[in-house]
Amino acid sequence: MALLSFEKKYRVRGGTLIGGDLFDFWFGPFYVGFFGVTGAFFALLGTVLIFYGASLGDTWNPWLISIEPPELEVGLGMAPLAEGGLWQIITICAIGAFVSWAMREVEICRKLGMGYHVPVAFGMAILAYVTLVVIRPVLMGAWGHGFPYGIFSHLDWVNNVGYAYGNFHYNPAHMIAITFFFTTTLALALHGSLILSAANPEKGEQMLSPDHEDTFFRDFIGYSIGPLGIHRLGLLLALNAGFWSAVCIVISGTIWFDAWSEWWYWYVELPFWADIEGGVNG
Repeated sequence: MALLSFEKKYRVRGGTLIGGDLFDFWFGPFYVGFFGVTGAFFALLGTVLIFYGASLGDTWNPWLISIEPPELEVGLGMAPLAEGGLWQIITICAIGAFVSWAMREVEICRKLGMGYHVPVAFGMAILAYVTLVVIRPVLMGAWGHGFPYGIFSHLDWVNNVGYAYGNFHYNPAHMIAITFFFTTTLALALHGSLILSAANPEKGEQMLSPDHEDTFFRDFIGYSIGPLGIHRLGLLLALNAGFWSAVCIVISGTIWFDAWSEWWYWYVELPFWADIEGGVNG
């Protein structure tokens, strides 16, 4: 109840980008706004189309339902509904819902007078998705290069694309992305566990302060980035994880067409050891 009372202080008018006061309302604890309406519309329409696509298939098994993109022969044109057209419309709905959600976050930030860190961060996730279903297929000349909407079929697509370039783990941008993903997990796991350790003392003991948290990491690794710094670091790591994951796929099939292991031959052909006996050119 205390939280709900506190929340009422921030239900202020204004900050809307489109629609003015017409859409400036809440549904329960949720701010709606113009983009809340468009987000709900696109999400509902996309979900209905997924169920419709499933009805055209031969299974209702949620693991096997798949909405396939158009065949490569269709190129960048519109396909019939049952032959990839549904995938195209669902993709439009997904992008509409994601962008609407981000813009709704912008309006909330404007209401509260805070920075746009949250919508910017979510925008990086949107970029990663759009790269997979729009940017890369357009650069490669066919919507058929997008991934299907299904659980097993999507995993099969990831597997097949990886093997299409030899071993995708040799993709340098993929290496950077994976490094950022794991480092994000490590940094925020260290941060979360430290907060819980300080905020959940033994029965009868006092809750510890940020000074204790800083001291722990100064003793542990010789340096503490601080309570604000760890959140900035977590954001930086997470944004880079999303960015480099988009880079690693968009450069595959557009600027690099062979096995990714071949890309590394620039290293063994460096003049420092290219002519060493027993080497590549020796």
